[in-house]
Amino acid sequence: MAAKWLVAGGAMLLGGCIPQVDPPVYRDAPPPAPLQMVQRVPPEEGVPYREPVDRPTPPARPDRVTALPAPRPAWEARPVAPDATDVADQSYDVRPGDTLRGIANATGAGTEAIARANGIAPPYVVTIGQRLRIPGGRYHLVRSGETGIAIARAYGVEWSQVVAANALEEPYILRAGQRVLIPGADRPRSAAERAAAFKLDIDDILTGGEPALAQNAKPARPAPTPRRVLPETAAVVEPAQLNGRFLWPVRGEIVGRFGPVRTGQRNDGINVAVPSGTPIKATADGVVAYAGDGIASLGGLVIIRHGDGWTSVYGYASKLSVRRGQSVKRGDTIALSGATGSTDEPAVHFELRRGRTPVDPLGQLPRL
Repeated sequence: MAAKWLVAGGAMLLGGCIPQVDPPVYRDAPPPAPLQMVQRVPPEEGVPYREPVDRPTPPARPDRVTALPAPRPAWEARPVAPDATDVADQSYDVRPGDTLRGIANATGAGTEAIARANGIAPPYVVTIGQRLRIPGGRYHLVRSGETGIAIARAYGVEWSQVVAANALEEPYILRAGQRVLIPGADRPRSAAERAAAFKLDIDDILTGGEPALAQNAKPARPAPTPRRVLPETAAVVEPAQLNGRFLWPVRGEIVGRFGPVRTGQRNDGINVAVPSGTPIKATADGVVAYAGDGIASLGGLVIIRHGDGWTSVYGYASKLSVRRGQSVKRGDTIALSGATGSTDEPAVHFELRRGRTPVDPLGQLPRL
């Protein structure tokens, strides 16, 4: 009996001397699914004995995305009629009383397109007798509440191509009465090209998701709580400047790093493994630009604008707690984590962007 106590005590002392090793902070891919160990037990009399088999635990079933009741995105709620005007290349001699806007209305071309073709800078002053080149093309007249995404879908082109063709810049909010050039009007669009026009990414939402402002109208003020729902056709004002430093949205193991990945694709943020249902916090004060699941690979998705050109992105959420146009504070819970989109294990996809450029979040977040 004394010998048994000595053996047990020695095992406890030995266990206390073994150092504890912290798990690595980074891993490029999730580890293999843990094996389900089946305990070997002696066979009972008269019962056939079957050798136990180690089987991998099946992956967790992805969560469903739930969100607060909210209007559809503006690009779905406000469809666009493809009624663009075909304009031929031509010249125009400026007459007394002409303005560049009036010339654009008379020819059907866009004001900005004429200005670019003739090297005219804002405020777009023209002089009597000046000969202007009117660039030909297919021009769409923007109506109040229309979005760039909906315009691109109406013509079966990708919104990024429209942005490039019109040299659009921040803040990418169209205005009613503006004429935008639709690229590729000189050839029919293939089925694949038209399908590509309906695929969204973060850049599309940031540059083409806001409804066009009516003449002399101002963007709506953010809603202070999710109980107030802004109309889907209302453009929302964003903060003028970033307030304070960025906060970690969740704490957990980083399972995906910023930059190229082994599949040849690119991760525009980081992926953090956390238990399902973990609260996701707003990284800084801001205004919700999007809350939904319109990008299949990111599942439940929230996008927040913070001012100074900064935007944060939160993906793989299972429950969304905010609405578009809502004002949020640093540390507010905006969603709950899950396994939606392209992940099979509960995690949070987190991005920071400056303008249209993704930035490595680890260089902007406090060190842990």
